[in-house]
Amino acid sequence: AAPDLYFSEFTNATGWAHAGGKAIGMRLVKTDDEKPIVAQLWGAVPEDMAKLVAHCKELGFDGVDINMGCPDASAVKAGGGAGMILSPENAANMIAAAKTSGLPISVKTRLGYSQVDEWRAWLTHILQQDIENLTIHLRTKKEMSKVEAHFELIDAIKKLRDEIAPQTLLTINGDIRDREHGLQLVKTHGIDGIMIGRGIFTNPFAFEHESRLHNREELLDLLTLQLDLHDLWNTPEQPRKYDPLKRFFKIYVRDFEGAAELRDKLMHTKSTDEVRAVLEGRARPSEAISK
Repeated sequence: AAPDLYFSEFTNATGWAHAGGKAIGMRLVKTDDEKPIVAQLWGAVPEDMAKLVAHCKELGFDGVDINMGCPDASAVKAGGGAGMILSPENAANMIAAAKTSGLPISVKTRLGYSQVDEWRAWLTHILQQDIENLTIHLRTKKEMSKVEAHFELIDAIKKLRDEIAPQTLLTINGDIRDREHGLQLVKTHGIDGIMIGRGIFTNPFAFEHESRLHNREELLDLLTLQLDLHDLWNTPEQPRKYDPLKRFFKIYVRDFEGAAELRDKLMHTKSTDEVRAVLEGRARPSEAISK
């Protein structure tokens, strides 16, 4: 099932501004069936953000989301991602720069950098920037994803939003299992939306409107679809590495008899053709490796 709104991969504005498309790979490639879609960008240089947001408008994106919460060390070191929490003035400058495009601008962030109680001052500052939507991952940068999301703060955060910027939509992220779970949070707390990130790695059917059990064939059909999409977008101009696909095998190959053995065979493959051969029972692991 599809989400109601898509977000692109996390894309570096400064990398693009200085080196063009080769610096961001295919992170802003989108297809006609991914609508509406928002470009999620990061960086710490307002001029670079303004340039990339204008480019996103030309590409046909429906909006831009500035990521101010990613804990990735390289992003933080560059002053982007969660590093923005330590530079609130520049965070406001980044939002202002993005607004020059005329596209709707939103922000995704965390509760704070080191301490949970940083949330009030930090979110107050962001809400004062008059953005379309604020998505909050209910953890700090320091907490990464090592602790449970702080759902106990949702009501207080919503109250703050209502007081400062009632026109700004409020979206919650972190530990949301699926659409059904998210809608329960919407009903309980009166928030405007939910964002599912890592939940899709636990349940590839997380967005379906009515949850149900899925059998082996349905799971492997999804894996086959991902193999086909990988091959479709693996071009001489933009080659895609094969090994990153392996992180997805555990998502599809599980919860059925023989799943562990099959997953082990797939981890020894070196191409999408070898994966298909294993799935169809045409190759043993040794054959796949030596192909």
